[in-house]
Amino acid sequence: MLKIAIYGKGGIGKSTVTGNLSAAFASLGKRVIQIGCDPKADSTFNLLGGQPPMPVMNYMREHDRDPERIEEISKVGFGDVLCIETGGPTPGLGCAGRGIIATFALLEDLELFEEWKPDVVLYDVLGDVVCGGFAAPIREGYAGQVLIVTSGEKMALYAANNIYQAVKNFEDRSYAHVEGIILNHRNVTDEKEKVEEFAGQIGVPIIGEIPRSDVITACEDRGMTVVEGAPESDVAGAFLALANRLLEAEE
Repeated sequence: MLKIAIYGKGGIGKSTVTGNLSAAFASLGKRVIQIGCDPKADSTFNLLGGQPPMPVMNYMREHDRDPERIEEISKVGFGDVLCIETGGPTPGLGCAGRGIIATFALLEDLELFEEWKPDVVLYDVLGDVVCGGFAAPIREGYAGQVLIVTSGEKMALYAANNIYQAVKNFEDRSYAHVEGIILNHRNVTDEKEKVEEFAGQIGVPIIGEIPRSDVITACEDRGMTVVEGAPESDVAGAFLALANRLLEAEE
């Protein structure tokens, strides 16, 4: 099973990357689960036509009990991707990281992976803070690999370095490792050179490049990934190439 956690600065395009990667893996015939680990609960939006599932934490608050079936907290989207959102606490109350921990424990109780038997599991994680519950995917063995999404912008690279250092701190415990960097282009000056320099400094390859494209916006306005909405586009090809590369590396 390929288990990947995707991190990056807030607003850098993690959810766009994660959703399109899920769609790409599904298009290649893989059974996929995507778990959004962000209180905004918008990770799976474009796999589900703009109608994401009820977040786990919302369900538990509204029903005052744990769900008894995975169907109560999930939806099946494009390519039969199973979509789950952890959600978070009531704004201003509680800790979002604890919500992730509680959700993961619940998914274990429901034997999600044993019953669904996925080929690929993707975790879309709020990446500005890699501590507490937000580190759960890499700290508790849920993910084996980390992908860092960045552009050439200064603050995006700063966040990417913090994420890399946080993951590196877990290396001696046989937790997840950083598999590579995804360059999500913002068309800043000398962008590729800046990201290549950063990648060289930390010794991690750039394994995917996503071009800046109006096609992404047009598809997202329709609640779709580009893999679904514009499968012949260059940007869809970039996601499919990345999915193939990750599968080949796993094999």
